[in-house]
Amino acid sequence: MDRTQKAALASAGIGLLVTGLKFVAYWLTGSLALYSDALESIINVAAAVFAFVALRVAARPADADHPYGHHKAEYFSAVIEGALIIVAAILILREAFYGILAPKALDAPALGLAVNALATAINAAWAWALMQRGRLWRSPALVADASHVMADVFTSGGVLIGLGLVAVTGIVILDPLIAGLVALNILWSGWGMVRDSVSGLMDKAAPPELVGQLREIISVHGEGALEVHDMRTRHAGQATFIDFHLVVPGEMSVADSHAICDRLETAIEGAIEGAVVVIHVEPGDHAKARGVPIV
Repeated sequence: MDRTQKAALASAGIGLLVTGLKFVAYWLTGSLALYSDALESIINVAAAVFAFVALRVAARPADADHPYGHHKAEYFSAVIEGALIIVAAILILREAFYGILAPKALDAPALGLAVNALATAINAAWAWALMQRGRLWRSPALVADASHVMADVFTSGGVLIGLGLVAVTGIVILDPLIAGLVALNILWSGWGMVRDSVSGLMDKAAPPELVGQLREIISVHGEGALEVHDMRTRHAGQATFIDFHLVVPGEMSVADSHAICDRLETAIEGAIEGAVVVIHVEPGDHAKARGVPIV
């Protein structure tokens, strides 16, 4: 089990703890807003489980049926998580609608809010740690999970403030209204996850800063070659696939051009974790006006 899988399992465990605390807060108060907050945390647990499964699949080596590996499995986890979020939001909107029709006073609001605040603090600390690790390890599944947990933190903060107003003002209809706002926020979060995951499944190019880094590496380590053109990049989970055409002098031997390719592949893979590099060598008369000269 690698580090990303362990992080996904830890996220599921922390999610169970937080969910339990939030349902205790709901049980103490009967608040629809706290119910919506607890329901979102259930989705966090389910999402962490899906992330773990996706990471297990993504870690499998390439085989005859999947020669490029199983990296994209992580994106399916994020898509499923987004779908679950949408289902949760619909359930919350239903409860909020009936709550607006028949609002009721809260029981033991101070104690319930204190329990929910503890759960929110735990969630905030874990969301920050998980996001740092997800970005460092370049794991879409962990980043998606951390984003959802962080969205849950902001949701919980809004719920706590809103219910504090309910306790102070006695305006009980604020409770289902807050639940409805939580549902809309969850819908927006789910849409963002699905959008980002679909971009990954559609082979979205690497960000401009990474492409700029690639060009710099090639310029430094491509001595002997003439230019680079037709560079393409795409992300697939923790892997970044990179291919480009390398123009060398026509009289250069195969052995010498191969040595340049080896030098470039080593440099790129050393600088960009998970890089998979393919270089197509061309003779000097294949240079293009749009190519990038190697100084």
